[in-house]
Amino acid sequence: MNTFNAKEVKDQVVQWIRDWFEENGPGCNAVLGVSGGKDSSVVAALCVEALGKDRVIGVTMPNGVQPDIDDSMRLINHLGIRYCCVNIGETYNALMTAVEEQLATLGKEVSRQTVINMPPRLRMTAVYAVSQSMNGRVANTCNLSEDWVGYSTRYGDAAGDFAPLGGLTVAEVVAIGKEMGLPVCLVEKTPSDGLTGKSDEDNLGFTYAVLDRYIRTGECDDPQVKALIDDKHRKNLFKLKPIPHFEYR
Repeated sequence: MNTFNAKEVKDQVVQWIRDWFEENGPGCNAVLGVSGGKDSSVVAALCVEALGKDRVIGVTMPNGVQPDIDDSMRLINHLGIRYCCVNIGETYNALMTAVEEQLATLGKEVSRQTVINMPPRLRMTAVYAVSQSMNGRVANTCNLSEDWVGYSTRYGDAAGDFAPLGGLTVAEVVAIGKEMGLPVCLVEKTPSDGLTGKSDEDNLGFTYAVLDRYIRTGECDDPQVKALIDDKHRKNLFKLKPIPHFEYR
């Protein structure tokens, strides 16, 4: 990873975005959820450089109150892009109540995973609603490190039409963000899902630095961490594959 050339790769990603839009949506807008974290910040900046700020639209989606909404607005103002705010709070509460009521008739309670994954899925619904009404294409903001261990919500933040960071580790995304002159407070912000009250690394059980090194070099000093990473990778590969379907012959 010491040989990573942030400027060179940034330029390559920018050209890739331009080429993708030329083939899949000439004149369309790039639409993405803006959380205030490094991934959405870097994706937004890349899209601005590739398409121009007038063709990039950010969507903030607090679930009632978003404590770090100032970070989202800092990025939006820094890039000068258009944006809208879709608060998912009332929808989340209504849907969760309906699900709880119906699960109760089956003698079950809402699982913790349901509580964690519902907001990202509602947010992606909102992003696609804005995108379809604004002649848009939805940017996926997941990076390679997250995808490697399945740290994303299927049909939530793992969805999208194009993924600029899908081949880049966390360290590489940070390097590109700094190369692009994004606010350091956003680029180096501690990754968190905003749902569990813990950082990504707390939830995963290892640091992104360890994960990134393992992805790029195959080296991991702690056998237990290596086994944990391998286990997560194996169990979550299905998230990266097309939906299996029956082949009629």
